[in-house]
Amino acid sequence: MIAKATIDTKRYARLLGKVAPTVISSEKEYERLMREFDKLFNKEELTPEEDALFDLLVVLIEKFEKEKYYESSATSLDILKLLMEEHSKQPKDLWNLFGSKGRVSEVLSGKRVITKLQAKALAEYFHVSPALFLDLDK
Repeated sequence: MIAKATIDTKRYARLLGKVAPTVISSEKEYERLMREFDKLFNKEELTPEEDALFDLLVVLIEKFEKEKYYESSATSLDILKLLMEEHSKQPKDLWNLFGSKGRVSEVLSGKRVITKLQAKALAEYFHVSPALFLDLDK
């Protein structure tokens, strides 16, 4: 596992104060935090403080989406397979998103985790949040 850089607690506190992340209980709050998530997700490089906030937003967004749309125990792979089934998609439909047939196969078999770039591509493809495809515990 890669060690994370040290967080400047004062900088992080300012960032938290600005974004004010909270447990999501409404669509309005979900949309607000999704905008903050998207800002961080689209940045080339994150500071250690932004990376910590990004991880927190993933947890909050994923919790809301899983409680609202899916079983809370569902993994990103479970959600991908469910979306593929709901949209009548086959592995070959994801080849362009992942860059190769082999990567799709490895992800669908659980041998490889979904990367941030793949999560973004899948989110755009299925019109959902990229957070659904990011498992922070792996």
